[in-house]
Amino acid sequence: MKRLLIGLLVFAWVTAAPTAVTAQQAASLPDQAVSAEAYEGEDSVLSPKDIAKIKQVGDAVLSPDGKHVAYTLSVPADPTKANEPAKSQLWVANVETGETTPFATRGNVRDLAVRPGHRSLTFIDQLGDAETSRLYEIPLGGGEATELYSFETSISGYDWGPDGERIAFYASDPDAEDVESELPYQPEIYEEDLTFSRGYIGTVSDTSTMRIDTDRSVSGVTWSPDGSRLAILSAPTPRVDDYYMSREIGIVDPSSGEVVGTVEHDAKLGGLSFSPDGSRLAFIAGGDIHDPIDGRLFVVSSEGGTPTALMDEFEGKVESVRWADAQTIEFLASEGVHATLGRIQHDGSGMERVISGDGPVLHSLDAANGIHAFVADTPTHPREVYVMMDGTPERLTNHNAWLDDERMAPQEVVTYTAEDGQELQGLLIHPLDREEGKTYPLITVVHGGPEAHYDDGWLTGYSMPGQMGAARGYAVFYPNYRGSTGRGEAFAKSSQGDLAGKEFDDIVDGVDALIERGLVDVDRVGVTGGSYGGYATGWMSTRYTDRFAAGVMFVGVSNNISKWGESDIPEELYLVHARKRIWDDYMGYLERSPIYHAGDADTPLLILHGKEDPRVHPSQSLELYRHIKTRTDTPVRLVYYPGEGHGNRSATARFDYNIRMLRWFDRFLTPDAGAIGAR
Repeated sequence: MKRLLIGLLVFAWVTAAPTAVTAQQAASLPDQAVSAEAYEGEDSVLSPKDIAKIKQVGDAVLSPDGKHVAYTLSVPADPTKANEPAKSQLWVANVETGETTPFATRGNVRDLAVRPGHRSLTFIDQLGDAETSRLYEIPLGGGEATELYSFETSISGYDWGPDGERIAFYASDPDAEDVESELPYQPEIYEEDLTFSRGYIGTVSDTSTMRIDTDRSVSGVTWSPDGSRLAILSAPTPRVDDYYMSREIGIVDPSSGEVVGTVEHDAKLGGLSFSPDGSRLAFIAGGDIHDPIDGRLFVVSSEGGTPTALMDEFEGKVESVRWADAQTIEFLASEGVHATLGRIQHDGSGMERVISGDGPVLHSLDAANGIHAFVADTPTHPREVYVMMDGTPERLTNHNAWLDDERMAPQEVVTYTAEDGQELQGLLIHPLDREEGKTYPLITVVHGGPEAHYDDGWLTGYSMPGQMGAARGYAVFYPNYRGSTGRGEAFAKSSQGDLAGKEFDDIVDGVDALIERGLVDVDRVGVTGGSYGGYATGWMSTRYTDRFAAGVMFVGVSNNISKWGESDIPEELYLVHARKRIWDDYMGYLERSPIYHAGDADTPLLILHGKEDPRVHPSQSLELYRHIKTRTDTPVRLVYYPGEGHGNRSATARFDYNIRMLRWFDRFLTPDAGAIGAR
């Protein structure tokens, strides 16, 4: 989620406007109740029920000999039986044979690692009667998981020392003051009852623990290969805003727990890795405090100090980093809509791309004994484990084999030029069985952030129509508007200070480009998105209502003034997006808000929101609903999801969202097309 941006713009529109909502349409909104059966679909195309059962790989780590890949597998609940989040299981794959074996299917596995010097895997979970999350171990050959280490509070994250006996970890402060009212009622003191996360060094053999000597809130720990020092990530408070904007890298002496150095760099921080000889630290961060994303590569002495930026002119986003040897850094990056595996010397010389261009979209990286392991996806298959032994990543696992029998529509990388000359990219999923010369309804899917981007990989989910929409006769468009990541620091910053301005014009310019190609029916264009994409959806459905015939807005911003006061990231909003305080330009912020233009809304709008959302308060959706409902006769519906936050996590809530989204577009973009089986 997050942002807001704009500047009154004028561009040349395609002459025709979306078909106006008829009185019959306005009087016949989709039923409140959701019918799953009506959206089962045909056997050979994707439906909401299919999407609800997709499994996806999360993390993957190689055994030291490179013969096995351990990974987590996200397995969703049946939405017709349980409204629960997906469970994360532990699986192991044999690299040579491809055989996959479930190792831990109870609980919820996370922070998977190989224990140094032991043929075993470790992970965090909360099993049986345990009241806290603990560290568990399971032999690499299989067996029962056993508890290895516990703490007074839940362990949030950890890293193994090279001896396989010491761990660095962070957990909620067990000494936090518990203030209770003397009255028979307990109020909540906003932002004053947050608990710090503390860093610790423990020994598993005797469960001894030493606290790292810092008053900051710790959110990451990494050992040097020789065990002589630790790097920690910490923020001045546990507030989310400080996590984003005020974290720093500290260097710790593990023998005393003392912080003996810091890295001098004010920006968002990402992953880090010590060189094999322990002399240097490579890390990912923003270029400066105004960079909206941690996507630049830096190297610094392992004692701390001022880092050196590598690849200053790199027009991509570094995603993860590791050392190939004492001199060479290996990294994964996004370049446009594609993935790159690259290498560079620690002094910034010798940059080369090992993998680039078309191919699986790579999301994580591990290597051992000359073998690389990735988590990756493609336009026709969600995330699985891939391995590379001869320079080409090959898929090792297939936890959604049934997808091989589904018909998939073609997916295309599209490029187009914005009105001001900016070159832009996006992805287009064509309608399934498209007929040349025929125009189709379009669903435009806007990503959040805006510091995010779409890759040329799997683009279908509970909130993204993707192949489901294509099977129903829609073209589905995913624009990477300015401010998106994957194209360098300057492009990521190019939307700042212009809430809903050229960034959202880019989206409309992309729609126009598809119309000009003869693919899209100008009267049947829809828009959807969550978070910042929800903001875009609200904007298109009000300020540019003449261009969009239906909208589905999810956890989106409608009032930039009240949004600032309700959010848990006000400084991030200012520093990397708005670049201006609201009290310096109240009217400008209001004019860039969907509620300001709601009286003109002629776009039927479905608004959905998690009722416990801390990032974009649910009142943002209520404001826009109330404005449209009061000031117009345009169809509008507001749906709250109890127990959900900034995006739905549980199975039934996701399933319900999916069906409501498709049903809304069917009603207002293809009202005469009939049920799903008729398309």
